[in-house]
Amino acid sequence: MKAIALIISLTLAGLGALGSISPKRLFLLAREFENPIGLLFAAALRLMMGTALLSSASVSRISGVMRIFGALTFATGLITPFIGVERFRRILAWWHALGPSFMRVWALSILGFGTLTAWALTPRRGEIVKG
Repeated sequence: MKAIALIISLTLAGLGALGSISPKRLFLLAREFENPIGLLFAAALRLMMGTALLSSASVSRISGVMRIFGALTFATGLITPFIGVERFRRILAWWHALGPSFMRVWALSILGFGTLTAWALTPRRGEIVKG
């Protein structure tokens, strides 16, 4: 699970970097989830990430923080299907109306979250990694 959490963390960091450079591209990517299957897929990703963070928290550098991140991520995964496509569209419209500066700040927070969780899941200096 630690490897899955690390891969997802690095992916999130990459998405955050993309959104920092090009908020429009991040927005267009978010719009891909603007349908019932997309919302279920987003929920599944959040549930998987939450589970991966929770199960790998004990071997991370900041286990308490990782447990909180895992629980919050898992909870958002549970809630996501109940948002509904129409409400999701309104959220995206609001997000877009706030402009590229807001989207960049949001993307930087995603970059920070992904980077922090990836760092927390990497071995400490001198630590032996068991296969």
